[in-house]
Amino acid sequence: MNLSDEQGAVPYHGLDPGTVLDAIDTLGVWTDGRLLALNSYENRVYQVGLEGADPVVVKFYRPGRWTTDAILEEHAFAQELAGHEIPVVAPQIIARATLHEYRGFRFAVYPRRGGRSPDLDDSNALEWVGRFLGRLHLVGASKPFRHRRELSIEAMGQQAVETVLSMELIPRHIAEAYATITRDVLIRVQACWERAGAFATLRLHGDCHPGNILWTDAGPHFVDLDDAVTGPAVQDLWMLLSGDRQEMTTQLLDLLAGYEDFNEFDRRELHLIEALRTLRIMNYAAWLARRWHDPAFPLAFPWFGSDRYWEEHVLSLREQAALMDEPPLVV
Repeated sequence: MNLSDEQGAVPYHGLDPGTVLDAIDTLGVWTDGRLLALNSYENRVYQVGLEGADPVVVKFYRPGRWTTDAILEEHAFAQELAGHEIPVVAPQIIARATLHEYRGFRFAVYPRRGGRSPDLDDSNALEWVGRFLGRLHLVGASKPFRHRRELSIEAMGQQAVETVLSMELIPRHIAEAYATITRDVLIRVQACWERAGAFATLRLHGDCHPGNILWTDAGPHFVDLDDAVTGPAVQDLWMLLSGDRQEMTTQLLDLLAGYEDFNEFDRRELHLIEALRTLRIMNYAAWLARRWHDPAFPLAFPWFGSDRYWEEHVLSLREQAALMDEPPLVV
């Protein structure tokens, strides 16, 4: 279950550097005072130095977003994948637990794993990523999630529109155009779903964009399963595609060359690519709206709410409407 913060709350009030270090010390893992805030808005993530050991990465979960059961299910999925030698950075088990609590904040400790962004212009790199995604999906299909959300038009589309319009962050003179185009694109999203037919769903990474894949000389590894979700396999593939239609076709062929070494891919899901992209665009705007009461967001996204932002947002949705009318990629 995905829960929103209460409006007006300051979700990380009291999470100062001393509290972060004290939280780790309660686990019997002694910090050395070094603390580096890492780039994260939804949660708070820090690199923490330890006495006589390598630094760790500590994630403090946003209060009210996920139930404890949902977080534990994410952790179990990561550990299950790691147990199959799939390179996912899983939380550490400390004092027989992966999820801990201190002063009302739930947190998890991860090993620090470095790396660089993958070169998505390299066909060998894409094939390598595809092989691991094929294996990840084999594990993901072995049993269902029980506590995490399912990717749906209702959650990512309808609810996103309702959030944006109810919070009155969109300029009044743009609100009608937004309401009109979102009705139009959601009709097209539904049509894409219908063209795809009865596709299978499984446990997914859920947010498999290039920033959540780190590359080393040993190959790729996946981080941040915070958005692990039930959905179609193509959800973990389409965010690795970019450029024009021919470029995306080439990239997808490279991904599938590795993926299908281990797993079958249902070509009907290609009808979903632009629909899923549309839902992500809509959900991103709603995410910013829902988080606007968090003081970190106006500082990080000062352009949100401006006329220019919403004009460009409406334009991007019109472009997506046209793309969803086109035939799917052919591979």
